[in-house]
Amino acid sequence: MTEGVPSAGSALPTPAMSSLPLAALNVRVRRRLSLFLNVRAPVAADWTVLAEAMDFEYLEIQQLEKYADPTSRLLDDWQRRPGASVGRLLELLAKLGREDVLMELGPSIEEDCQKYILKQQQEASEKPLQVDSIDSSIPRINDMAGITIRDDPLGQKPEYFDAFICYCPSDIEFVHEMIRQLEQTNYRLKLCVSDRDVLPGTCVWSIASELIEKRCRRMVVVVSDEYLQSKECDFQTKFALSLSPGAHQKRLIPIKYKPMKKEFPSILRFITVCDYTNPCTQNWFWTRLAKALSMP
Repeated sequence: MTEGVPSAGSALPTPAMSSLPLAALNVRVRRRLSLFLNVRAPVAADWTVLAEAMDFEYLEIQQLEKYADPTSRLLDDWQRRPGASVGRLLELLAKLGREDVLMELGPSIEEDCQKYILKQQQEASEKPLQVDSIDSSIPRINDMAGITIRDDPLGQKPEYFDAFICYCPSDIEFVHEMIRQLEQTNYRLKLCVSDRDVLPGTCVWSIASELIEKRCRRMVVVVSDEYLQSKECDFQTKFALSLSPGAHQKRLIPIKYKPMKKEFPSILRFITVCDYTNPCTQNWFWTRLAKALSMP
């Protein structure tokens, strides 16, 4: 086995493969892994033991037990977390004594990794070459000086906010209601609403990263069926979670303001939600939200 990968079963050919994202493993390998780990056995580590090794908490594991294929769900949730990789999965399985899994699935995992690397290489070779006169699309530090309407163009006094609002265009009416309830009342909070506060002409991903990480103390996520289809909202949410894993800093606050037909996003389900759809608690909604955004 190469360095950094357990020496059980088929070895991955290069160290680079051990750091590949879990997305490199296809459905066939994941289903076979579920056959091994879904079965509860007193003498072999099952998916719950693997979940603990992946630093999942007790309540998170309890939630996963509700699914027919908890191993598959575990892998889906884990691959969104920092440090998740094919190599790390193999290390954990070896540490838990599941050499049987490594021996059985090693060749298939190696095949998936080779296919993934080949696909990445092909995609890289198909990208057009940029000429020297074209700079990176990622703005330099100085370009972040004037990104909101009240920014000092020279970067001496950047504009700061109590909360960044993550929303999709179809939910803009509720965002207007948030502005009325939180900014134009005694709460006097300052919200960062992209359509209102951000100047055009800069990379949207870079602006969002700058505002979420450095300019806003909190982030409110307006969750809806349309939100689930938004790549921009997906990026903003995952970026905010990466800054405070497990929401230990209470940085991210999800809001559900209307009924949803689709399942609530898994990456948010363990964070306390402000539910505007519950008539029994609706009178307390804005007070709770304002208090959460006002916390130091």
